[in-house]
Amino acid sequence: MLEPAYQADVVVVGAGVAGLSAAHRLTSAGVTTAVLESAPWVGGRMSTEKVDGFRLDRIGQLLSTAYPELALTPGLDALVLRPFTPGVLLHSDGRHHRAGAQSGAGSARGALHAVRALASAPRPGALPRPRTGGSAPVRAGTPLGSAMDQARLGAALSRLAATPAERLLRRPELPAARALAARGLPTRTIDGFLRPLLAALLCDPELTTSSRCADLALRAFAAGRLSLPEGGAEVLPELLARTLPEGSVHTAVRVTSVSTTSVTTAEHGEFRCRAVLVATDARTAAELLPGLRVPDFHPVTVVHHTTDDPPQTGASLLLDADRGGPVAHTAVVSQVDPSRAPGGRALISSTVLGTPPPGVDTAVRMHLSRLYGTSTARWETLAVHHTAEAVPAMRAPHDLRRPVRLLAGLYVCGDHRDTSTVQGALHSAHRAAAAIVSDLRSAGSLNLADPAPTPRREQAAA
Repeated sequence: MLEPAYQADVVVVGAGVAGLSAAHRLTSAGVTTAVLESAPWVGGRMSTEKVDGFRLDRIGQLLSTAYPELALTPGLDALVLRPFTPGVLLHSDGRHHRAGAQSGAGSARGALHAVRALASAPRPGALPRPRTGGSAPVRAGTPLGSAMDQARLGAALSRLAATPAERLLRRPELPAARALAARGLPTRTIDGFLRPLLAALLCDPELTTSSRCADLALRAFAAGRLSLPEGGAEVLPELLARTLPEGSVHTAVRVTSVSTTSVTTAEHGEFRCRAVLVATDARTAAELLPGLRVPDFHPVTVVHHTTDDPPQTGASLLLDADRGGPVAHTAVVSQVDPSRAPGGRALISSTVLGTPPPGVDTAVRMHLSRLYGTSTARWETLAVHHTAEAVPAMRAPHDLRRPVRLLAGLYVCGDHRDTSTVQGALHSAHRAAAAIVSDLRSAGSLNLADPAPTPRREQAAA
């Protein structure tokens, strides 16, 4: 595969969304690029297992239609996002309650409201009762506080959606849990809505995340719609890889060392270039770049079930406001994206944050029975995916713009350099590609096209 000369101007190590999107930007600027990936496939943690016609995400991070980089990244023009029903469905005290950030076409305004319950559910410990297809009224203010409390929260979300990200990044920084307590909202509203929502958005059940990152996550929630990529998480990296020039991406090539002018691979020896971009996960990046800090991580476990008699919650993301079991959030994913399940079957995907309990599938089934108000005895378990280092932790103080240029010729990008989201991974790639093009142009070694403009700070909504 390799020849003893420059095979590319830039070698990108890692074919996750960060590395592939950086390769797109470099190629667009006239920089010849080779992407080397140790796995037999592209995508990294954004992978999807296929089982009997089902598409099962291994981590399944939630996306937002308000992520700017999804629209700015070359190669993602064909990406289709399948949105959840606006807002979220909260399970509290044996009932379902709708709460959501509404957004009009082209606008970014949030409002929190309670509506009729979509389904009745038994109290913990009671036997599930048969569904009748009807709905039960919600007790006023449960679990969101009084009507005045809801109005205050709606106004706060509206202001947040309209606040530039750069202003949020100047706010005092605290752990998110402490910052919520200082916002002047009632405890019931915080515990019943904001805590479970932020835990789902940040994959951080204890809310140790920087309050600035939490504000960015809430801003994206209020300004857009939570969504899933049609066809599974793997669609993003596959689209990026497919639209790069033929021969740009090489899988099953393990890089053992890097320098400013070459990489060494276990299979093919030295691969010479003019610059190297390390776009791997944080731990692998630190192995290749000694001295790079390795963050802590949030573990994530995703349990996938199927049934021919799905719960009647529609395309809703269901959160447990009571925190009465291991499931942080769950959804009938095939109602959101029908391509993820074969005809006549439903796919229910549930996320457990932190260390999973012993017998995780049994514990999840018991919890889901209470959350959905139906028996799960006949549900079939398709897969249990546990990822110990799923999401880099963003504890305060957190630098949302960690340097992507280590020195001229050696660069690094990924969600561990920005925010721990798909938006953060793409944004760090944007920054790294702009730095590489600028340095190569300054060196005068290449005749380059103008690079894409360096992303402004307000494009950094996490």
